[in-house]
Amino acid sequence: MRASVEWMERHQVVLYVAGLALGAIVGLAWPAVAHPAELAIHPVLALLLYATFLGIPFGRIGRAFRDWRFLSTILVVNFVLVPLIVWPLSRIVASDQALLVGVLFVLLTPCIDYVIVFSGLAGGDEERLLAAAPLLMIAQMLLLPLYMWLFVGAEFASSIEVAPFVEAFVLIIALPFLAAALTQLAAARSRAGRKLEQVATAGMVPLMVTTLAVVVASQISGVSARLGSLLLAVPVYVLFAAVMVPVGMLASRIAGLDVPGRRAVVFSGATRNSLVVLPLVLALPAAFDIAPLVVVTQTLVELVAMVVFIRLIPLVIPARPGAGTDRTLAAQTSEIET
Repeated sequence: MRASVEWMERHQVVLYVAGLALGAIVGLAWPAVAHPAELAIHPVLALLLYATFLGIPFGRIGRAFRDWRFLSTILVVNFVLVPLIVWPLSRIVASDQALLVGVLFVLLTPCIDYVIVFSGLAGGDEERLLAAAPLLMIAQMLLLPLYMWLFVGAEFASSIEVAPFVEAFVLIIALPFLAAALTQLAAARSRAGRKLEQVATAGMVPLMVTTLAVVVASQISGVSARLGSLLLAVPVYVLFAAVMVPVGMLASRIAGLDVPGRRAVVFSGATRNSLVVLPLVLALPAAFDIAPLVVVTQTLVELVAMVVFIRLIPLVIPARPGAGTDRTLAAQTSEIET
């Protein structure tokens, strides 16, 4: 099993792309799979986050929570600077309210799941991102209605229900977080617990592949049917990803963060919460039926950007002399080139 896990970790970028391709093929060939795939998003995402949380020692999380310089930087980037950037970019699709709502939902909500994976591949600080995840989720729950009121209007903002956000937080964040903590505790006390931890950690890459495949399969048929409208959102997503790199670099430099912290801030600012907000957008009224497709389109654009960022970010935020070889360049170069 260890050899298989190492192989998957070496080839995980290609495996993620394969997951996207598989989801697209299945979703286009059998459109009827869209509904059951949609129902599977929450459970699969919860398992993915359980494996993600399990991979980082909880014994060191307390230290990450005490790093207020990092936490304040990541909150300012995501909830002060990002809205200031999203507002002018969203004007590109402002003539279509349904498109606008989809773009705003996804761009105003920072990622709390696979950002940990991609940041880690680029040498970012996974532990501090894990510590920031609950804060980021709570903040977006509280602030998204305010942003939608400012950007779309009071009438639409009043239609957003808080309950789906609370449900998403409990099912996707709190329960996997608690389960991972209990698993690590059991692993420290029993052989069976250690075995469970090993199996769950080994499932990290397959779960990410499965999540991407399920999300794409659930929406790709709709994306292909309305591709003309959705293409209007693509420049918004590309520009956002491009702008957030220098913004994250500047903010983290001003904050005086170390290299892993700076890389983590860049990834957090550029990576959005598409997998978590998708179930919320699916609950919007029928007039906004294109909004979930707008969210999935952002996922597709973002994952391409992440493949680029894994190589780019270590180059623009290089390790300091004497800090050791960057693990991304050592472990991922050949795979990304492939």
